[in-house]
Amino acid sequence: MRVGWHPSIEPRLVRAAAGREDLAAYLAAGGYRARVQPERLLEAVERSGLRGRGGAAFSVAVKWKAIAQQPGGRHVIANGEEGEPTSWKDRYLLRTRPHLVIDGMLHAASAVGATDLVIYLSDAEAERSARKAVAELKAAEMALSDDLHINVFAVAPAYVAGEETAAVRAIDGGPPKPLAKPPRPFERGLSGEPTLVQNVETLANLPFIARHGAEAFRECGTHGSPGTILFTANGRCTSPGLYELPLGISLSEAFDVAGGVEGDGAGFLMGGYFAGLLGPRGFELPLDYDVLRATGSGLGCAAVTALGGQDCPVNTAAEVMSFFAEAQAEQCGTCTRGTAAMAATLRTLAAGGADEAEAAMLQRWSVSLRGRGACALLDGAAALAGSLLREFPAAVQAHLDLNCVQCGLPRRRGEVESSPAKQMTRGASTSVCNTIRRRS
Repeated sequence: MRVGWHPSIEPRLVRAAAGREDLAAYLAAGGYRARVQPERLLEAVERSGLRGRGGAAFSVAVKWKAIAQQPGGRHVIANGEEGEPTSWKDRYLLRTRPHLVIDGMLHAASAVGATDLVIYLSDAEAERSARKAVAELKAAEMALSDDLHINVFAVAPAYVAGEETAAVRAIDGGPPKPLAKPPRPFERGLSGEPTLVQNVETLANLPFIARHGAEAFRECGTHGSPGTILFTANGRCTSPGLYELPLGISLSEAFDVAGGVEGDGAGFLMGGYFAGLLGPRGFELPLDYDVLRATGSGLGCAAVTALGGQDCPVNTAAEVMSFFAEAQAEQCGTCTRGTAAMAATLRTLAAGGADEAEAAMLQRWSVSLRGRGACALLDGAAALAGSLLREFPAAVQAHLDLNCVQCGLPRRRGEVESSPAKQMTRGASTSVCNTIRRRS
């Protein structure tokens, strides 16, 4: 995968040199040297405004303060289980800059008073790199004291396995599936003790803050979204790849770094899959957590797929919703039935077999199914349905009218009235509506 950065910045997270950065190279670049008192580090992180890079964009300082107030032993999990499709940032860091991640873990452990550290991942190459980094530290007899332990824990890749309670559950010996909340890991995590679960990219920002300070960190980005971000550019762009960008630039400028969007850009698939679809207006929107959220979209893990004029957003939504239906953990009935119902309805819409009533049902589900289940997968699925209807109403209407050029419609409605997708939609719709009524 191509790796680069915006010409206006000095890269902090990616590096020009190819291949894996070993301990000697990391030390030569100043790694493992900036040790800061816990109180000073927490203050610096708070002033930096660093937000989590895993998708939720939650304040790191607030999270640290919450766990530091908990009694008992504490743990830190570096979450590198990158289940979000089209995202490459975490495996890049673990494969090529594992010591940057571990250095960040040590800073976080110092700030919250943790002695047990775990790198949680699923990528085989990242696992080998992380284990080698731990071995390099032990061989050098540095960074890890007798009362500080770091382990690498690998799971099979799965979309829900990266959720924070799934990580805790898996490391504790259970399946890598989310648990109902509360309690959250900062209250009761590994072995029932307070646990900080922090995304790999988030941790990788800490050595910079510790070494250069909060003000230097804020030299890039906006007031509410400071710093740089690892942006995975996918889809209809000239040079798909991973790019370090300053937060605050427009999506258009972000893709310019990736060679530009090919042809007529139709919009974007945001945040991997989780943040749904965004229409052409997205070109001028900034990479800013709060601005994108206010528009009904989101940055998420900053994996963005560019859609071209030849891409039908209805068909894209149908494919992504089918992924959600297959990726759900099969723990929550509403999620299982809800994702299946929305996937079937979108498949029928894509095939030209849906009617206005089914489009209206998608709209209702996009609102009523949010906030249900042990994890946020159903939220992402509902957001996808809502974003299709909001951002691409003309494409939806074209499918209702059987005249979508991209998909090769028109077709005769009679060809799809009795299709398997149509029948599945009707059955699933009844099931999920009954479930909602029972729980309301």
